[in-house]
Amino acid sequence: MSAANPLWGAPHIVGELRKIGIDLPKSTVAKYMLRRRRPPSATWRAFLKNHVKDIVAVDFFVVPTVRNQVLFVFLILAHHRRRVLQFNVTAYPTAEWTAQQIVEAFPWDSAPRFLLRDRDGIYGEHFCHRVRNMSIEQVVIAARSPWQNPCAERLVGAIRRECIDHMIVLNERHLKRILTRYFDYYHRWRRHQSLEMDCPSPREAHPVDRGPVIEIPHLGGLHHHYEGAA
Repeated sequence: MSAANPLWGAPHIVGELRKIGIDLPKSTVAKYMLRRRRPPSATWRAFLKNHVKDIVAVDFFVVPTVRNQVLFVFLILAHHRRRVLQFNVTAYPTAEWTAQQIVEAFPWDSAPRFLLRDRDGIYGEHFCHRVRNMSIEQVVIAARSPWQNPCAERLVGAIRRECIDHMIVLNERHLKRILTRYFDYYHRWRRHQSLEMDCPSPREAHPVDRGPVIEIPHLGGLHHHYEGAA
């Protein structure tokens, strides 16, 4: 079962075995499951963990509009507290435009120590020159290895699943407005497992006797948050 179903974990196999009359504890199933090589190395994990407060990650993703225009969204994400420091949208990305986003995100002496990115050709010589002048060390992930930029990839996936996939984007201005509203929800109300179910901007936990629980919608009712009414 483990070999034939690589997406199954031990609990799933335990349940399937019970359906055919075999009752085994989860620990036993986990012991004899097929061991697969996991791509992230311990060294890479250690780097991300040890420098979490000094790393920002950048990435692009594309969004088609209702008129089949392709828009490019550029993100700058701080690993610590998972905050989106800067985003912008353009139909014509260039190295100069991308470098300007870095400058606007880190004025004066607020630049991070490391910038994590992929090998996209958009990060050309102009971009690299600007980043070097800001004393930022670029950490370039291996080719075809998006798992080495996990926080940015996870954010892009969350944006698609929780927002863009449920919207019809009209144009560049409309997409900026949608993402501005989503990031307001993302920072203030969306819980993150990596933050022990807190938000990037720490969210107050209300006592149970504060008052009746009310529902507050976000993004036109696509998401909600709940709080006790004082």
